Amino acid sequence: MTNRNSGQKTVRAKRGRFAKGNPGKPYGSRHRATQAVQALLDGEAEALTRKAVEMAMEGDPTALRLCIERLSPPPKDAPVQFPIPQMDKSADAAGVMGALVAAVAAGDLTPTQGERIAGIIEAWRKAIETTELAARIDALEAAGQR
Repeated sequence: MTNRNSGQKTVRAKRGRFAKGNPGKPYGSRHRATQAVQALLDGEAEALTRKAVEMAMEGDPTALRLCIERLSPPPKDAPVQFPIPQMDKSADAAGVMGALVAAVAAGDLTPTQGERIAGIIEAWRKAIETTELAARIDALEAAGQR
């Protein structure tokens, strides 16, 4: 099948559906306007940076914010510590989640941190549960072979 706009052949997957992906611009290509701005700014980065710093030093709040944001970007993630019970079997997950909720309620963790840690706890619970299920299946198969 031919695409009307580009004259290129489009790829169809099974059952007549279009395959994933966009056959248009290659990944990483830039828009013409972006390329034009980049060409204008080439070689001017040092002068523009110097001017922004000068304006910030003169008290321009926008230039000051720009410079500060570049010098010290906001932190993305930070390690947290709080007491958490041992989780050796999947049934222990409720106690661990209870400790997590208590830490969030006490203000030791932010709700966002609590949510991320809850995801880690859930992944750990699933791993333990999978191991427990595999052991049970092995035991049942061993008992059935007798």
